[in-house]
Amino acid sequence: MRAGSVVIASFPVSFTVAEAPVGAACKDEPRAVRAEIDRNGDNYTAARRELAGAFAVVPIIELKGEVKMLRKALLLGLLALSLVAPGVYAQQTAAAGTAAPVANAVDPGAIQALKDMGAHLMTLKRFQVSTDLTGERVLTDGQKLQHSAAAEMDVDRPSRIRVRMSSARSERELIYDGKAVTLYTPAQKYYSRVEFDDTLAGLVTRLQERFGVEMPLSDLFIWGTPAAPIEQIQSAMNAGQDFVGDDLCDHYAFRQGALDWQVWITTGAKPLPRKIVITNRSDEARPQSVSLIAWNLKPAFKDAVFNFVPPKGTTAVEIVPLKTK
Repeated sequence: MRAGSVVIASFPVSFTVAEAPVGAACKDEPRAVRAEIDRNGDNYTAARRELAGAFAVVPIIELKGEVKMLRKALLLGLLALSLVAPGVYAQQTAAAGTAAPVANAVDPGAIQALKDMGAHLMTLKRFQVSTDLTGERVLTDGQKLQHSAAAEMDVDRPSRIRVRMSSARSERELIYDGKAVTLYTPAQKYYSRVEFDDTLAGLVTRLQERFGVEMPLSDLFIWGTPAAPIEQIQSAMNAGQDFVGDDLCDHYAFRQGALDWQVWITTGAKPLPRKIVITNRSDEARPQSVSLIAWNLKPAFKDAVFNFVPPKGTTAVEIVPLKTK
């Protein structure tokens, strides 16, 4: 079993499994950072550690420990429910914990539900979305520790977003105004600005590929586009219906490589994801993450939220791209 194995989640289908303990900087610091002042002193070292740890894997549960804990493995730990949709048991004739073979592992209806959800997400122009998530970290002796984090996003498609990520350990912000993206750590007073010109879907992809930075709930901007990894899904089923808060949702379950993930999508003509659960099957401890998602489709935020003005006393730091192989 890996030390510090974590389950994180960003949104289904394009996750990675993290091995570093939540809140810890990546062992090889894939994104080097340089302070613009005192490069050989304490400011340089501190800046490197802070930005590398803060956005290395990003933000949601301390961000890839924390951010992606929604991508690293996270998204909230599940409640084991004794009330399960009849259709689920109908497919399980083998012993508990063993999935029985089925004639068609991929239910076309479940795949269509993802496509419908993606199509609806693409129609949203100006909105707010937030997530409360909980993830599990597995210690070397198999004991699991649970951690929580939250993220709030102001979105104005096609190319503006402000993300605030927080946990008991840290606070991070990501601001994109359509011309440049800024990564900011308020407590440490460091920020990094990179020129950028693309849609939000392009921002998600290029930040990850170029800097290793993951944005919380990043797949919300991928579903409904040709980049949505539908073909990677190995099994899919409709697990019935449940309430998430006051919303009646259709519950779907998917398998993708070493990850099992579930999504609860609101019923009706405006399908929105309200809950996501991810289980890492590559770890015998089966760590999980659970994310509860809330939507505000009539936000009151002003355009000024997408403008970053460095607060007094902050230090500009350069974030260096990942080395290409």
